[in-house]
Amino acid sequence: MNSREFQDKIRRRCRRAGVSLTPALAGRLEAYYRLLATWNRKINLTGLNLVEILPETLDRLLVEPLVAVKHVPADATRMLDVGSGGGSPAIPMALAVPGLRVLMVESKTRKSVFLREAVRALDLEGAEVATARFEELLARPDLHETHDLVTIRAVRLEVKVLMTLQAFARPGGLLLLFRGSGASDPSETVTPPLIWKATYPLIESLRSRLVVLEKHPVGRSVPRGTFI
Repeated sequence: MNSREFQDKIRRRCRRAGVSLTPALAGRLEAYYRLLATWNRKINLTGLNLVEILPETLDRLLVEPLVAVKHVPADATRMLDVGSGGGSPAIPMALAVPGLRVLMVESKTRKSVFLREAVRALDLEGAEVATARFEELLARPDLHETHDLVTIRAVRLEVKVLMTLQAFARPGGLLLLFRGSGASDPSETVTPPLIWKATYPLIESLRSRLVVLEKHPVGRSVPRGTFI
């Protein structure tokens, strides 16, 4: 599939999801996809079929993060992505939000090497990669309560995990949880200082959704009717 065909295909998938796509962004998304596909032949970055460029693969890797961007506050400037793996949703979101500084956290060295190459090749200004488990980053005070967004996809979400991750979000910051059709809804078990803010559909055919949790500022009362 040539470049024009690829970009036409991703535009069609975006239109189906209610997302507009500029030519410049389409080109950068293609560059990311092709880089990922090349590296995936050498190391296992994702179990998705990248050779045939299937609609469901495009939806999961590229379109789903772009839909999530609609729920990113306009003033968000710093994002921490946990378990970044092959770079989605972090890289498509960074490409779609100018000025968003992203820290991708990945414990596996080979995947981290790919992420650093993606940052270089795509010229993602301000993006960084930490080769570590997210729990290890608690030892870095410079990361505490400094991020507007914390994004999580391929991580098993338990109360203890959420309590660890909220340490990286600023007061009033958001945790964006990408959930698949069979995943439990963490809004049912969230505890302070996190509160459930909303759950949005992402890709209808994938039955995926975005669960948004907010870190409630200490000292402020929880609004009446808020689920905690």
